[in-house]
Amino acid sequence: MTLYERLLLLDRRWIFLVLAIAIIAGTFVPMTIPTAPASEVRVIYDYLESLKEGDCILVAMDYDPNAMAELHPVAYTVLEQAFKKKLKVITLTLSQNGAGMVDEALEGVIDSTKMYWGIEPKYGEDYVFLGYRPYYALVILGMGQNFRVNFSSDYHNTPIDSIPMMSSLQNYDDVKCVISISGGNVADAWVANANGRYNVKVALATTGVMAADYYPYYQSEQIFGIIGGLKGAAEYEYLANNPGPAIEGMKVQIFAHIVIIAFIVLGNIGFFMDRRAKKKAGQI
Repeated sequence: MTLYERLLLLDRRWIFLVLAIAIIAGTFVPMTIPTAPASEVRVIYDYLESLKEGDCILVAMDYDPNAMAELHPVAYTVLEQAFKKKLKVITLTLSQNGAGMVDEALEGVIDSTKMYWGIEPKYGEDYVFLGYRPYYALVILGMGQNFRVNFSSDYHNTPIDSIPMMSSLQNYDDVKCVISISGGNVADAWVANANGRYNVKVALATTGVMAADYYPYYQSEQIFGIIGGLKGAAEYEYLANNPGPAIEGMKVQIFAHIVIIAFIVLGNIGFFMDRRAKKKAGQI
């Protein structure tokens, strides 16, 4: 058996093994990834930076655990930026599996802002978690009239009207923007129902495979920014001068991509060299 034939018949388990080794090794290799934030990511960061203390934003974490690796870093960085700016933050989820992740993210962000910047956001005064409600399109439309249409109480079953922060917040007119961190077609509903119906400013953070579908909305100015996948999350961390799991994840991703590309190249070399050898032998 020739070398070319061996390449073509390589057991895929060896590929998985080499890929696993590369990923593990990538976590321990010290290196700095060059980062050049895209304009559609920078505009979200700059907009939040332009807001004044006490302004309110709505952050919707509409994703399941299978999208955590790409989208959780975005949630952390956006929330940390908001708390550092002392903005008011309404959080919610329109994913049935998202409530626990929002709760986890809020706890983690509050711990980090307290540890590194001496800021301790207070629940009910600086932020609120409304929880989860089904039928996301109806929820998004309902909040345009009044947050209380769908959320009479928050995640902890506290009546909305007894939460100090919510006393002056009625609907989208009282928030500066909506940032939807989405792993599914909930993002479409935010664009169509929040921006299209109520003209609220909407920005999207999506998984990498989804991002390309939403650039037409960015070009038509139906959304004012977009953070695409782990790369976009890393760019946002870079802008916030807050290195985290996205920048670390990009390092690992680069190693994985190098291995995959190497195997693709080797496979193609094996295919064409084997084909050439068979032509010479008159087999094809």
